[in-house]
Amino acid sequence: MKSDIEIAQQAKMLPINEVAAKLGIQEDEVENYGKYKAKISYDIWKRLEGKEDGKLILVTAINPTPAGEGKSTTTVGLGQALNKIGKNACIALREPSLGPVFGVKGGAAGGGYAQVVPMEDINLHFTGDMHAITAANNLLSAAIDNHINHGNALQIDPRQIVWKRVLDMNDRALREVVVGLGGKANGFVREDGFMITVASEVMAILCLSDGLMDLKERLSRIVFAYDYNSNPLTVSQLNVQGAMALLLKDAIKPNLVQTLENTPAFIHGGPFANIAHGCNSIMATKLGLKLADYVVTEAGFGADLGAEKFMDIKCRLGGLAPAAVVIVATIRALKMHGGVPKTELTAENLEAVNRGFANMEKQIENVRKFGVPAIVAINKFATDTAAEVQLVQEHCKKLGVEASLCEVWEKGGEGGADLAHKVVAAAEQANEFHFLYDEKDSIKNKIGKIAREIYGADDVVFTPKASKEIKKLEEIGLDKHPICMAKTQYSLSDNPNLLGRPTGFKITVKEVRVSAGAGFIVALTGDIMIMPGLPKVPSAEKIDIDENGVISGLF
Repeated sequence: MKSDIEIAQQAKMLPINEVAAKLGIQEDEVENYGKYKAKISYDIWKRLEGKEDGKLILVTAINPTPAGEGKSTTTVGLGQALNKIGKNACIALREPSLGPVFGVKGGAAGGGYAQVVPMEDINLHFTGDMHAITAANNLLSAAIDNHINHGNALQIDPRQIVWKRVLDMNDRALREVVVGLGGKANGFVREDGFMITVASEVMAILCLSDGLMDLKERLSRIVFAYDYNSNPLTVSQLNVQGAMALLLKDAIKPNLVQTLENTPAFIHGGPFANIAHGCNSIMATKLGLKLADYVVTEAGFGADLGAEKFMDIKCRLGGLAPAAVVIVATIRALKMHGGVPKTELTAENLEAVNRGFANMEKQIENVRKFGVPAIVAINKFATDTAAEVQLVQEHCKKLGVEASLCEVWEKGGEGGADLAHKVVAAAEQANEFHFLYDEKDSIKNKIGKIAREIYGADDVVFTPKASKEIKKLEEIGLDKHPICMAKTQYSLSDNPNLLGRPTGFKITVKEVRVSAGAGFIVALTGDIMIMPGLPKVPSAEKIDIDENGVISGLF
């Protein structure tokens, strides 16, 4: 079979205005970025204000493994399949980050015959959103050091500056740096560091804002440091929220592209799924709901991280409610959760599938805790045997969950027709959607509920540092926010090596931070990387462009 990029390059794309017209978007509401990409203008919101919303479908997964689950591929394929069976559907995805594209992970535009296009543009500079977020983040960094240099009227404690610079590239050398070297003219020397752009709070804010003015207000609430008396200092005190918002005035507009089958696709925003909430923007999701009968979206990593944050953060802050949830798994990944090494995944192993299904069972339980119907999508690989697929289907039947063999990678929308019909049926069921916890509860109680109910932990251990930080947030009144757990994606626990459905473990919270602008509290467990490094042989060495502008090796 052809590579993903070869399939994408042979796609018969429609001009983006024709894709927009499919959703009823008017020509003067489309801001073209070339022939096949566009942003949607602010004007559309007034026109659609009173229109009834469609149904929101969330795609999540089991805990990810190196074997691959195909969540984005399933999301794209399901959107195509819904249109194939006669439904008016669109999809809403996150924007890929340049860092992973040139590192080890590769692109994030789906795969096979379930891709969004133009794939090269989406995986590279796209419409410039990532660069705008980088600039806004680093404008604040520059303003902080400039303020200290010119007398430090706010009494910023350089030891308590919590704001870092960002770059949309994997560069381990920038994790810990010293700025201000070179004498008096260059300001004051202090320790600093870089994160990857998608880990910036500015990214999370853009994705959780419902408009430009809300964006500016959220930016003003960012806590960037503490003064010498340990009082929080916000962007509003530096008065640069307007300038930051100006840099983001176009980035906040949702981006419209299409799938290989010309299904409309909103791709907007891309926060990290562990340090942040891992979902595309509220604005893109809401716009899709006004324009289509079904919007298929996804949340980063497994249901223990992605789906929980989608429900408790994005839905809470955006006033959203999913009609159904699709949980994606592959037979290969279930075998890995059952203890099989990556080198032996092609051989039939019913015992390993049986053991690995425990992870899927827990994720089904997790989705049901929010009162939303679940459907299992078995993302088919050529090496799957009929007996292995049947075993998963039987397990799902025992749990009262519909399961569908999904072949969208190979067949596009046609390969997801059965899944589409089951999703439509599930979305018509009675829905008792609710949040897991009350955001007004104490920080420790909120974390404890997530750890025990979603992860299956026996208890939560708070380090002295974390307890001190929680007490501080309570004292300054920044504790009544939803929780964003920063945890490994590979395990239900905070130990990436504990696959399947581990028991008898505790979650250790090492640090607690507030993202006051985004509106959530980050609880850090384990080792979470906010500035990745490149592997020994990065994808950058395989990516090339020829004299005709044809790109190769991208994915």
